[in-house]
Amino acid sequence: MAQNTTNEPREKCSIVILGEHLTGKSSIIKRYIVESFDDHEQPTIGIDFFLKKVEIDNTNTFVKFCFWDTSGQEKFRALIPNYIRSAQAAIICYDITNEQSFQTLSRWVQNVQEEIGNDVFIYILGNKIDLEQERRISKEQAQAKAKELGAQFYEVSAKKAKNVLEFFKKLQNDLLGNFILQTHNQQQQQQFECLQQDQIQQSNQLKNLEQDDKQQGE
Repeated sequence: MAQNTTNEPREKCSIVILGEHLTGKSSIIKRYIVESFDDHEQPTIGIDFFLKKVEIDNTNTFVKFCFWDTSGQEKFRALIPNYIRSAQAAIICYDITNEQSFQTLSRWVQNVQEEIGNDVFIYILGNKIDLEQERRISKEQAQAKAKELGAQFYEVSAKKAKNVLEFFKKLQNDLLGNFILQTHNQQQQQQFECLQQDQIQQSNQLKNLEQDDKQQGE
């Protein structure tokens, strides 16, 4: 079998980033991908795409992480379901200083589950913890909401880079672990099918031998 000498990923994981307008979705993903922050970040128009190549445990096997950064503006909402459907994970962002962005979390989770059911990683991500004095949503309140929605919960600051890397490391581990498990299950299924085929062939060979013995005995 030919080796993938170029280290180009053959598999990919798709992650959709959701949430209300001005919650800092683009700033979070850019802090992770390009390690930068822009105080004058412009709102996303439609959908933005970011790519990161991740190695699986020093195996020289790589997976592409495809991030779809969606606009929180109402006029672009019709585009979002198409990107949710292909996702293995959804990051739903809110602004800890903005109650309205928090109140819509249930609707965003419902949108995800309506498109792809429960077979998806969902993360509730509270942004702007550098603005602690302006906080309107307590950490305990957000943790309870995430638990209610069946999601994992994190708080970050895209501006100060606080907890951003830790969050994405957890997301990577979740998705890579799931990818490895699926690959292992596929390999087991293939092995089982091969074993079944071998058993069928052996059984047919035995039947043929028995038939030959009967014919010779006659």
